[in-house]
Amino acid sequence: MSVTIPYVRDLDFEYGRTDQISKDVRRVIANNPSAFTLYGTGTYILGHGDVAVVDPGPADPGHIDAILRATEGETITHMLVTHTHMDHSPGCALLADHCDAETYAYGPHGSGKQEQGIVVEEGGDTDFRPDNKIGHGDIIDAPSWSVECVYTPGHTSNHVCYALASEGALFSGDHVMGWSTSVISPPDGDMEAYMASLRLLRARDDAIYWPTHGPAITQTHGHVDAFIAHRNEREEQIMEALRGGITTIAEMVPGMYRGVPEYLHGAAARSVFAAMEYLVKRGDVVCEDGDPSIGAHYRSA
Repeated sequence: MSVTIPYVRDLDFEYGRTDQISKDVRRVIANNPSAFTLYGTGTYILGHGDVAVVDPGPADPGHIDAILRATEGETITHMLVTHTHMDHSPGCALLADHCDAETYAYGPHGSGKQEQGIVVEEGGDTDFRPDNKIGHGDIIDAPSWSVECVYTPGHTSNHVCYALASEGALFSGDHVMGWSTSVISPPDGDMEAYMASLRLLRARDDAIYWPTHGPAITQTHGHVDAFIAHRNEREEQIMEALRGGITTIAEMVPGMYRGVPEYLHGAAARSVFAAMEYLVKRGDVVCEDGDPSIGAHYRSA
């Protein structure tokens, strides 16, 4: 499920170690490596003195201890959450036991879909409720840092990136990662929104992306272009399969994801379903079983 992207900076880290990655940014990586997190969740610390923590990470006391060591003698005043998957926001509750920082996020898990009456998937951090709801273009600041909120739904409906203008940096969460494209899993994941969010970033002039997973992205426009091209290629693979008489997502996945371990095919099928929904919405594909579903039969329009 990965796409080869040449525009990244190598990642050198040790779990629990604090790395000063730029003048005003530090990073601590959680010890939660997996097929979906790569090395683990990268938590970022912004500023000096009064600091912000971006994505406190999973509910791992060891990782919270590492964040506290990294900020010893300072005050954590803000917790900025990109989205509410279990490797990003649960650490807020643990960190809150050690500081008075408030949380900032677009909203609880599913915000952006639940307002439409859509029930989102299980597996998100449904306990999380932000102290402060944020919107696109909002500014959050302190004496030594200031970020702009960039709403980027798609991977989840409540996904937000944070732009640190003083360094031309964007903390891109899981919307744009440094090693793989994101899994887009309906109903909370939405391919149409994801593609629009990629185009939104393409129109910006951020000089570097710091994703939650993987190394820094140093040629931002080229990286986003490659992600857009990758999704367009997936759409063409779907259309080619339909033209060849393959009508279900389950039949498409093995051919589309050759070389990907079979245990990841379930997640791959979710992204194929997201692309299929988008193709149906555009009128390029017809679902023969009524509303699109992951088990339905499809044909080209």
